[in-house]
Amino acid sequence: MDVSYKKLWIMLIEKGIKKDQLITDGMFSRATLTKMNKNENVALSVLVNICRYLKCDIGDIMEVLPEGDTD
Repeated sequence: MDVSYKKLWIMLIEKGIKKDQLITDGMFSRATLTKMNKNENVALSVLVNICRYLKCDIGDIMEVLPEGDTD
């Protein structure tokens, strides 16, 4: 399953939050950030934590792409 976190990166820019701030605030590890930068799957609990932190819905930070589609 292909996923894209492009929406998350855009939201962070709009809110003036750096990716490293999510690590500092305990949302996830550097290894998870690396996975997300590569649009790889991460644990649902990580996505829920990010949504709570940003006060948004999961569809606001990621999307599932059609099979074989790259973002």
